[in-house]
Amino acid sequence: MSCAPVHVNLGFAAGVLFALLVFFIFQQEAAISGLDVATRVAVAQWITLEQLIRAPGATQLIKAPGEVVASDMQRTADIQLIQGSDNSKVVCNREGLSRDWSETCEVDGDVRTNGTALSVTLVPASRSERREWMISPYARGGQKLRSVTLTQLQDRSIAPPCTLTHTMPAVLFGLGGYVGNYWHDYTDILVPLFVASRRYHGEVTFLVSNIQHLPPWLVKYKALLQGLSKYEIVDMDRDAYVRCFPRVTVGLHLDKELTIVPELVPGGRLTMADFTQFVRETYALPRGAPTREADKKPRLLLIHRGDFRRFLNEHEILQAAEAAGFEAPVLSELRVNGSDVEQARLVNTFDVVLGVHGAGLTNAVHLPPGGVLIQVVPYGNMEYLARAEFSQGATDMGLKYLDYSISADESSLMEKLGPEHPAIKDPESIHRSGWENMFELYLKQNVRINTTRFAPTLLQAFDHLRQQQGA
Repeated sequence: MSCAPVHVNLGFAAGVLFALLVFFIFQQEAAISGLDVATRVAVAQWITLEQLIRAPGATQLIKAPGEVVASDMQRTADIQLIQGSDNSKVVCNREGLSRDWSETCEVDGDVRTNGTALSVTLVPASRSERREWMISPYARGGQKLRSVTLTQLQDRSIAPPCTLTHTMPAVLFGLGGYVGNYWHDYTDILVPLFVASRRYHGEVTFLVSNIQHLPPWLVKYKALLQGLSKYEIVDMDRDAYVRCFPRVTVGLHLDKELTIVPELVPGGRLTMADFTQFVRETYALPRGAPTREADKKPRLLLIHRGDFRRFLNEHEILQAAEAAGFEAPVLSELRVNGSDVEQARLVNTFDVVLGVHGAGLTNAVHLPPGGVLIQVVPYGNMEYLARAEFSQGATDMGLKYLDYSISADESSLMEKLGPEHPAIKDPESIHRSGWENMFELYLKQNVRINTTRFAPTLLQAFDHLRQQQGA
């Protein structure tokens, strides 16, 4: 009898210990989960009006050429597949949401679109579960565009009847957001649209919403759009028809800034080099390689900015470029409604594009492979932001990427604020204070390059091009 209480006490103690262990494990998991959410929120707060800023301690997203990192790959949790009994399906990719990019969905089966309602409906052959999604037609999140209502119906009998039937697939996307900025034109729409539609070899219809946001956009890029689709663009906001398609891609998916992750391309691998080749063919750009003739100087294009992030000593920079062996004229930035074809053909006559961080560097898309992009990085620990937008993209285009970071003495901020200002002494404190301060200080400065300090970068670009001659 005296042993019984001992067994009871031991059992009770074991139970308490087990409960405490379970509680501790769940607390740790909750802490880890909370940290992940907090990290995502912190990262989301660094999404700027144009690009992603690294929060203190965040992981570097730039990868070496050819390297595939975990963040590049689709995770099972990010892919949502809804399969019907008749092989109709909705596959939604949520991989970009953690970076404040939009969710995209591919819908296969009996798919019907209603332009004025901005809706896409999957009609099942037999009774099915009703599902609904709200999808932004623009690649970046947080934009004030009307969302697309994507619905999987329960019953075929309630489906809207077709007024037009198409045998080819469709891609639905919207204008808006940052459209009109040259970098965003390519990064947010043209490159993702190429990825979404190239597999169809022109047999695809583009359904475009919010065209009234910037009507000249479709004119400016008409040649590229016609190079991807043989059919007239459908203005969804004015389309009164119920159109029936075998497949509709809703929204454009961003994999990385101004580049393509081949492993994530639907229907087969594509690269950024494939995109620039498509642009050269569509625009009939004459040069597919840098200057080959030994008696000809390679040509350097200096991007001139008219507002901020200007070169304050353009003439001295051009002289330094000529001393390094280049022919170096100047070009103003592309006008918002200018001809993209004419601009591309002009840029293609050069071997090097040089400019301060900004949309004008997107002109590197039109350089011949083997050319050089030199990005001048403004003062203020802005290397991560600058490289995130252009380094990997330029490398994937087949270009040599170089950058030159401005010192405090080369920045207009030194004269304006003085050496004791936090923007000069402690750039990280400005980063922590928020995007608005960063933009006002670091992205509205001008630069006066020390051409002696800059000379090695110019020589590195020149040597690269000379090596191309022997290739």
